Amino acid sequence: MILGITYLDLTVILVYISIIIYMGWWTKNKVQNSGDYFMGGRKGSKIMMIANAFGAGTHTDQAIAVSGATYQIGLAGIWYQWIWLLDTPFYWIVAPIYRRVRYVTTADFFEERYGAKVGLAYSIMGILFFMLNLGLILKGTGTAIEAVTKGAVSTEAIVIVLTVFFLGYSVLGGLVSALTVNLIQGIFILILSFLLIPFALNVVGGMAAAKASLPDYMFSFIAPEEVTLYFIIAIIINGLIGIVVQPHHMAIGGAGKTESACRTGWTYGNFTKRFATLGWAFVGVFTAALFPGLENRELAFGTAVANLLPSGLVGLMIAAMAAAVLAACHNYMVGGSALITRNILPKLGGTLFSQTDELKFARITSVGIVVGGVVIALTIPSVIQGVKYLWQITAYFGIGFWMAVMWKNANRYGVWASVGATIMVTFITGPYFDFGLGWPLEYQITAYLPVGFMVFILVSKFTKPEPKEKLDQFYALLHTPVGEEHKLLHKGYKIMLAGEIDKESQNYAEPLEENGHSLLVVDFLSLFKKYSFKRYRIDVVGFLYASLFVLVILAIGFTVAGL
Repeated sequence: MILGITYLDLTVILVYISIIIYMGWWTKNKVQNSGDYFMGGRKGSKIMMIANAFGAGTHTDQAIAVSGATYQIGLAGIWYQWIWLLDTPFYWIVAPIYRRVRYVTTADFFEERYGAKVGLAYSIMGILFFMLNLGLILKGTGTAIEAVTKGAVSTEAIVIVLTVFFLGYSVLGGLVSALTVNLIQGIFILILSFLLIPFALNVVGGMAAAKASLPDYMFSFIAPEEVTLYFIIAIIINGLIGIVVQPHHMAIGGAGKTESACRTGWTYGNFTKRFATLGWAFVGVFTAALFPGLENRELAFGTAVANLLPSGLVGLMIAAMAAAVLAACHNYMVGGSALITRNILPKLGGTLFSQTDELKFARITSVGIVVGGVVIALTIPSVIQGVKYLWQITAYFGIGFWMAVMWKNANRYGVWASVGATIMVTFITGPYFDFGLGWPLEYQITAYLPVGFMVFILVSKFTKPEPKEKLDQFYALLHTPVGEEHKLLHKGYKIMLAGEIDKESQNYAEPLEENGHSLLVVDFLSLFKKYSFKRYRIDVVGFLYASLFVLVILAIGFTVAGL
């Protein structure tokens, strides 16, 4: 034994680390400029985009949070990740927006639509988002591995080792290495999700024995407390508003070669995650049956690994945890450096970087993002609390994103007023200060979202509109599918990063928007006049197929819980 694990486990971990670091250095030469570093040159195929969406959106802290919640309150704890299950079909109809605007960061979106100051404000929020997420990932993984080693290695030490590990290949490879390595990471993450279940069922004596040893509510997807039906409805709505401005989604939804690759990657990469979440949930419930009385529910996953898996598989599980850290932290680190390099430093310094200097600063600022994440990992009290903070801060700016796309009258004053109003309502209704009302999260959501939208609409309606030329260019991008860039160039509009041309689009003689490529979200307020199935065919058919996937995953969950 060494560091609480066997020599076989240690060998498995070292072999994995060696392979991943080698692949990161191998991709170094593929990074020629900042466009490659931040967006992979927009060269992602459907498979690569699925793997990237799954890898970037799936990390160990989520498994720790979900299994910990289900350990205490039953299967209802799955909603800490299933918050976006019912929202996932919307990814199909939102993804083309990221690809068509041809921006590099979500801050570019806010800057081009609402002005430089709004873009800068969003960038600051995005940096906080990335650092907080990095901290949660490192904190959750450190907590789990400390439990696996039975305290032989501290959470703090694990955080430092993991940080050095993913920096060893991430800083050089950028998103190119993420698109490549995440194909391997996805396999490891799926292993993480389901490896424990057969061992747990064997020890507990099967599903019937597990049910006999636990209260009935442990196998219900609605809990009597914490995750109630009202809570579930509120966080699903909040999730739909906020998901569009999670800052890494400009790359997740826009780094593909084609709009089809972006749609498929973001939607079905996340459906893979929704399915994997079932594994985390049942691990928590079975651990409650086998190891009741844990002082900290977030130790449930690590406790199950340490006590159920044989030598060798423990090492494989630790490697899987590291894989989840690597995939997600990599995307957050690169996304954060893009915000600093493209949207903060040029505004503060007043000058634009050359491609070479931008790539250099990107690699330097990547490390800065990681340092911030490490500080948060070493100080934040729990993973679940951090998750709730993330839900709230993204919803504040989410209102501005949806309104920017759907309503031409939306302006910067509406954004400022809406963000200010939602933050104020959150402080008044929450438990953060002595004057707060102490409402739980679901009631805060019920208050700040309606106020945010109403304030946005009213202020935008009675204040100065955005410059016409900026609006014309913004909506021209949204109405120009990939493959019709010549139309933008003919009008003299700039394209930040065009990427690959969709060769399929060349098969149509008439405009792509007339052949199924029109976007429901962009035309939402004029659908009554414009709608035809032919015009919105890709949106409609894809949304319906994705909705069927939601039903299938729900059916699997309810069926297994009812066995």
